Amino acid sequence: MCLSCVQADPATGGAAIDCCLCGAPTTQAAFARIEADLKRRELIGGAAAVLGMFAGFGLQPSEARAQTPGRPLLLTNLRYFDGTTFSMQEGRDILIEGGRISALPPAGEGPEDAQRVDCGGRAVIPGLIDAHWHSTLVAVTQTQAMAADIGFVHLMAGREAGATLMRGFTTVRDTGGPAFGLKLAIDRGALPGPRIFPSGAMISQTSGHGDFRFLNELPRADGDLSYAEHMGVAAIADGRAEVLRRAREQLMKGASQIKIMAGGGVSSLYDPLESLQFLEEEMEAAVRAAADWGTYVCAHVYTSEGIQRALRAGVKSIEHGQLADTATIRMMREEGAWWSIQPFLADEDANPKSDPRQQAKQIEVAEGTVRAFEEGRAEGVQMAFGTDILMNPAGTASHGRQLGKLTRFMPPLEALHLATGAAGELLALSGARAPYDGRLGVIAEGAPADLLVVDGDPEAGLDWLDTPETSLPLIMKGGAIVKDRL
Repeated sequence: MCLSCVQADPATGGAAIDCCLCGAPTTQAAFARIEADLKRRELIGGAAAVLGMFAGFGLQPSEARAQTPGRPLLLTNLRYFDGTTFSMQEGRDILIEGGRISALPPAGEGPEDAQRVDCGGRAVIPGLIDAHWHSTLVAVTQTQAMAADIGFVHLMAGREAGATLMRGFTTVRDTGGPAFGLKLAIDRGALPGPRIFPSGAMISQTSGHGDFRFLNELPRADGDLSYAEHMGVAAIADGRAEVLRRAREQLMKGASQIKIMAGGGVSSLYDPLESLQFLEEEMEAAVRAAADWGTYVCAHVYTSEGIQRALRAGVKSIEHGQLADTATIRMMREEGAWWSIQPFLADEDANPKSDPRQQAKQIEVAEGTVRAFEEGRAEGVQMAFGTDILMNPAGTASHGRQLGKLTRFMPPLEALHLATGAAGELLALSGARAPYDGRLGVIAEGAPADLLVVDGDPEAGLDWLDTPETSLPLIMKGGAIVKDRL
């Protein structure tokens, strides 16, 4: 069996599982035939014949590239963006040991025994972070999310997790949905995907942005739960006691932060965009529950009054906020809150909306987006990038392109910073509830080795983000090479 299968489930006490079927008889027989053919080719023509066997596929045998266990890995012949400095760095290599960046030695001075990867003069950047993602709700339509068998929803999420990683997003902050099982499967090596900071169910008041019920399901009797609540998509809570209960439930499941709905939304049909949701004391209950576990609350909200209420209650991350006025933007800065903002521009990449009410709200938000980016940057608010691609399977293709749109408002490396070093700082607010050790989004000693090798110049532009299948020849997560086309 491969190392991934042997180590895939620590809970088995060392017993191996065969999650990728590498141990199946047919697979083992195929391995034997390939090995015999490799040996024959080596005898006939040496290494050139072996490599030639794979040339038509753009691949090479794993033995020519696989990292030797316990041996350091050294990336050489590169320029790099460290995630925090708005300029490319040169003259250093990147040494990786134990899944982390152990040093940035001067070029050519790395340890002799290190296995070397020549980056060919390309740029190296930290793995990208999407600070507003919905792992289980992105690859299904709204009808499927609310009505399909939950097994289908989770299987689609598993498939999408691998695609997310291949787009260069090595970490996501999941801002609502039943992502705990998906996170566990990825962390145990059962399937590929990004690191996930899960919020669990979105906590909403009755009639709020997370109330997905139909009108014919009203009134609600005490103890009744909607389908979305049963599935862990949302949790409806009214009053301080209920908010405490639902927040604590998500923490019990392993939430790294709590997500609440503090104002109206675009996708929901029944709440006006300008509506205020949750009383201040209800929000404070969620903040207290999170703080007692050493973490924080992020809040979906667009308007000034809703943002100000959330900030007064102690919310540390404002999600969206495109309709904030200048006074509110300054309040965000003064409170030290983060602005998790998305390039909502009502363009071809917007989440599709068929209802005229949704379309009108989408246009209103788009009209505030440009000013929000410009004023937020001018006022010095801490900003992090997210996409909020939601119930839009076709929209996942725009994932990297959405980050590229930020160059409309700022230089390319500053935009890249919002999806690397800045987003990593936001994730660090989870404190002891953070599911992964180390600083994310940076190239620095001690940081997890989440790295992308780029065919493109990040300092000149971010167009290469639109074609990750060709522009990202090498992707590393935790020091493991998950894609290699160098």
